[in-house]
Amino acid sequence: MTFTARQLNRATLDRQMLLRREPVDLLTAVDRVVAIQAQEPASPYIALWNRMRGFDPADLDEAFASGVIRKATLMRITLHAVTVADHEVFHHAMLPALRASRLNDKRFRAMGLTIERADEVLAHMLEFAAEPRTKPELEALLHSHVGDVGEPGIWWALASYAPLVRRPTGGPWAYGPKLSFQTTVIEPRERMVALAEMLRRYLTGFGPATVLDMNQFTMLPRTTIREALELLDLVREGDYYDVPNRTIPEEDTPTPPRLMAMWDSTLLAYADRSRIIPDAYRKLVIRNNGDTLPTLLVDGQVAGVWRSTEDGDIEATAFHALSDDQWVGLADEAKALRKLLGDREPQVYRRYHRWWTGLPVEHVRNL
Repeated sequence: MTFTARQLNRATLDRQMLLRREPVDLLTAVDRVVAIQAQEPASPYIALWNRMRGFDPADLDEAFASGVIRKATLMRITLHAVTVADHEVFHHAMLPALRASRLNDKRFRAMGLTIERADEVLAHMLEFAAEPRTKPELEALLHSHVGDVGEPGIWWALASYAPLVRRPTGGPWAYGPKLSFQTTVIEPRERMVALAEMLRRYLTGFGPATVLDMNQFTMLPRTTIREALELLDLVREGDYYDVPNRTIPEEDTPTPPRLMAMWDSTLLAYADRSRIIPDAYRKLVIRNNGDTLPTLLVDGQVAGVWRSTEDGDIEATAFHALSDDQWVGLADEAKALRKLLGDREPQVYRRYHRWWTGLPVEHVRNL
């Protein structure tokens, strides 16, 4: 059997709760989505608004505050919002790669510290961060142990792989510009077992998928991924792996329009981005520094981008002509999104507006 492009697209939308808004609670939603890109504070809120029926942003505020949803550095050395169970697995699965990404970097070697010394300092930092600490407090502690080691500093290295979670500091989306961190106790796990479980979880949210897709999601070596896959009971169709007993929606399954968050996980979880982003639009959406713009999803694929205006409207830039019905669907979504943003941050993502210079202008509407 060979999957068609539309079958793979519909499979992703189904597992990512984008074929319909699902009547589930917040923890169930985050569990099903698997890992929500969270380097922009607003993005987990907009991602869940797109997926949950009756999403209440206050529920996510509370989940972050209570710690039942954690924000931490994980896959691709970026922030993700995950359940506690997934964080404990993903941390161990990613730890060797996260350590190596910093401790083998020439910038770390230029500090003149041994890896053993870094581990000693890390232990002091984790003890200090048993209570929430700000970034300046943690940097001051590290400076007291190792002195001035130059830029980017020892914090840059340790923060990428330490078992720390971000703690809410206020602001419209729970996390403001002032950063706070706290040590999380994570029970030891055998690394390959943890990696196998992380790949299984990935497939529940993003399968069917290839080794190359899993490599893109994790940035781990393909040989390591293949070794971990051998520990799992999976089904395989050609190059595609999947968890057992999962159905693939029909390729003509209707899909509603959506206004997606910046860095939505669906745009970044595959080597073959055309599952969601047409090849012709990829460079318009994923900019040359990695910024991944908030997108219009029409018929299951990216059809343009959106941004908030100073007047509180949603400006939609389509990359091709849309039908009247498609514009009406996007306008309905924009009305609901304006309410979400209006209660929090009407001009969300405004610091990224520079990327709109040079975008197509033939199909631009205020919704």
